[in-house]
Amino acid sequence: MKNIKIVSLAACMAWMLSLMLFTSCSSDDSSAEASTGAPIIESVMPSGYNADGTLKPLTPVTLVDPKNYYVIHGKGLLTTKKVYFNDFDTYFRPTFVTDTDIIILVDEDTPYANASNQLKVVTDRGTVVYNLTVAPPVPTFSGFNSINCAEGDQVIIKGKYFLNPVVTLAETATQPAVPVTVVSSTLEQIVVKIPANANHRYLSVANISGAAVSKEAIGTALYDDILYGMQWGGPWAGKGVNFAYDKDSYQGEKSWQWEFGQWDGGNWGFNVDLTPYKALRIAIKGTKTGRVNFSVNGGVNYVLPVTSTWVYLEIPFSDLGNPTSLTMLTFQESNNDGGNTVLFDDIGFVLK
Repeated sequence: MKNIKIVSLAACMAWMLSLMLFTSCSSDDSSAEASTGAPIIESVMPSGYNADGTLKPLTPVTLVDPKNYYVIHGKGLLTTKKVYFNDFDTYFRPTFVTDTDIIILVDEDTPYANASNQLKVVTDRGTVVYNLTVAPPVPTFSGFNSINCAEGDQVIIKGKYFLNPVVTLAETATQPAVPVTVVSSTLEQIVVKIPANANHRYLSVANISGAAVSKEAIGTALYDDILYGMQWGGPWAGKGVNFAYDKDSYQGEKSWQWEFGQWDGGNWGFNVDLTPYKALRIAIKGTKTGRVNFSVNGGVNYVLPVTSTWVYLEIPFSDLGNPTSLTMLTFQESNNDGGNTVLFDDIGFVLK
């Protein structure tokens, strides 16, 4: 069953303005004659309001965005029975149809890859096809692996809506964007080759609709499928830790699994200069709801919330005692209900 789309007040007002404009332009005798024949599409235009509250201009477009309203303008449209964007049957309100205009919402599920790039309107008097491209949504960036990559490495980026992607080292306040070679791509995965001087740069993926930037900067991982830079340490119980758990992960292919007994924990030693960073990031998930005590260098205790879904946290160093270097991480299960099995992933640092 199709989901019935509820038209916003803004779209309704824009529709009324559209009707006033185009009805006045189509009231001559020749238009009346045309409306008795086969349908004609003359243009497609945005309908509604911009984010700043201004009315979208009624300017013809050849590229439409899903989840936005448009005016299909032409002749002979009053008896419209079906509307298709890229052969996707799209709901419309019959009350929002006149002989010259249809106000319609482009469905978010409209296909955009390997599509016909056509708008089709079917009426009692015939069918009309109009060349039109449906834009993909703005990319989403779920992660890349490995984060601690080097020049020449091939890295896998995962996300969605990677249609004809353009990948760069993201522009910063002091550095321009740098092109990144795309080796291969699908709609949900891109393989790229890392250029020189990429350390501490973010990756950006763009399509014709916009761009998304990675949460993680290159070279900022402590754990990303493997634990980096550990010099000493382990669980107090001497067991229960698996750094290569491959049944679930937040980013990459693996996570750090820890089968905690009640109040069990452990220490891990490092030697990392924290000068470039402002926060520590971590993703955490448990078999059940709970909590884990966490500290840096044996300092201020920070309670990590544990749920049965992944939780991503960026913890400011001010909440961890303002350390200037990392020498030790301490974890301790602290829910006092018999222990928990907890997964950790995407442990690393956030740049200033």
